[in-house]
Amino acid sequence: MQTPWALSLRWIDTDVERAHWRTTANYRFLPTLQAGLEWNVEAGEVNPIATWFFLREDRWKPAAFLGTSSDRIGSPKGTRATFLTVAKNLDPVPASVYASVNYSEWSAGWNVPFGANIEVVPRVTIQPMYDGERTHLLATWSGDRFSVTAIWAWMEDPGLAISAGF
Repeated sequence: MQTPWALSLRWIDTDVERAHWRTTANYRFLPTLQAGLEWNVEAGEVNPIATWFFLREDRWKPAAFLGTSSDRIGSPKGTRATFLTVAKNLDPVPASVYASVNYSEWSAGWNVPFGANIEVVPRVTIQPMYDGERTHLLATWSGDRFSVTAIWAWMEDPGLAISAGF
């Protein structure tokens, strides 16, 4: 069930100031449009975030969305990213894949993040991902309106994210 509000808190055990703590709050204004704020606590930074879901997935076509947020994990204060992402479920396999074309202000150029979500057991997924520069691994347990994610950022720093919708 989609809820209009979503809150997320992420912590990564790193010395990188902007990556250590991140909080987001999103509101779904329309079924296809959500926007909110991202707060990078230790960097003293609050920025807008937004995602427009302009193509719904069906049997033959992927989902597609356009968005903006802060740049990658570990990027310096003030750098943003704008991205176009396509995603597709791999039915009947319990997995989905995605790829993005991402403009990074940090790199002052384009990169191509990609990854997959693989259902291990019901409500538990693993997500290997490449953010356009570095690799990460996530493991998520999802409830109806709540999720907990273990993070292995850069394949070296542990972290945790907690998200809730209401």
